[in-house]
Amino acid sequence: MKSILQIAKVLQINIRSLPSRWASSLVAIVGIAGVVAVFVTILSIANGLQETASRGGADDVLVIMGQGSGAELNSSLLNSEVTSIEQLENIARDTNNDPIVSPELYVIVDLKKQSTGLDANMPLRGVTNNAMLLRPNFKLIEGRMFTPGLNEIIVGKSILGNYQNLEFGSELKWGKNVWTVVGVFEDNGSAAESEIWTDSRVLQSAYNRNVYSTARLKAANSQALESIQAAIDADPKLNLTVKSEKEFLSEQTEIMNVVINVIGTALAVLMGIAASFGAINTMYTAVASRTREIATLRALGFGRGSIIFSVLTESIILGLLGGLLGGLLAYLFFNGFQVSTLSWTSFTQLAFEFSVSPSILVSGMFAALIIGIIGGLLPSIRAARIPISQALREL
Repeated sequence: MKSILQIAKVLQINIRSLPSRWASSLVAIVGIAGVVAVFVTILSIANGLQETASRGGADDVLVIMGQGSGAELNSSLLNSEVTSIEQLENIARDTNNDPIVSPELYVIVDLKKQSTGLDANMPLRGVTNNAMLLRPNFKLIEGRMFTPGLNEIIVGKSILGNYQNLEFGSELKWGKNVWTVVGVFEDNGSAAESEIWTDSRVLQSAYNRNVYSTARLKAANSQALESIQAAIDADPKLNLTVKSEKEFLSEQTEIMNVVINVIGTALAVLMGIAASFGAINTMYTAVASRTREIATLRALGFGRGSIIFSVLTESIILGLLGGLLGGLLAYLFFNGFQVSTLSWTSFTQLAFEFSVSPSILVSGMFAALIIGIIGGLLPSIRAARIPISQALREL
């Protein structure tokens, strides 16, 4: 009990003296805030990518690709394979008792960025009417749906305004066709909003393709994936892979997430080391300016443990203040901030928003706590080891 009272008393004295050391304390807080802000912002990039991927995924929607294909870009399905897929069991059916299967063609087209005028790869997806049944969050928000058989396209909300010639009525030359923009759609912020859609048959004709990239289908139940995969494996004519849509979309950003997290952590560690030196310098300055005061407390019977704990706690408080400031700045300036990046699997632009989640803020505060502990550990030990007689003679 005595030790607790001593710690509280010394800590109270330390905190009261902070205004007299506001400059050095502010430097430490700002340095730690910078580390936390960068750390939180980088993690929010990876989190935003993951959220964008997960928003469009469903466990009961399956994606069928060519065997060994890791992405739609290098996958191909023959028309005969699509017909065989439509005849599989355990596929959900629409009101006309037709299987809910959507063969889709994925090609890359060029668009000029609105900001720079530079070319960017964009995904143009050929779909059927069933594509909307497989994406329950799909919604036309402006204009109308493209007419099957015509050179018409609809544009995802996330890319509208970021690229040239996507206004209503605009015409774009891709493949053998000139395409007209007739509508804008949204899909709950999923990766589909970074795409342009048209009729699959028209797209096949424009690019002289007699194949599809993938086929999406609605499973009859959540356990149908294994039975459908087994049926495909049992058919020697089908050399295909089946994945749930959620798994497929998650894999598209998995590598990017790992790289971003590694870079973010490494950068935070390097900046954290620099911030720790700043915190150490601040606490050494605080100890040096209160040498006589600390010696007097020791002479009055305050233990070394009380001195160490109080100085360390002061450093932790500065660290947490920096963490709060850094987390707040990252949230205010970057949460919801929309950018686009090149997907490493499809090699097309993917629009997403930075997402500063509560768990990321907690990680930022934990980083600030570690910096505070490192910054206060050595100065607190030095403060406790100051010889009483020497300190009183020096000052």
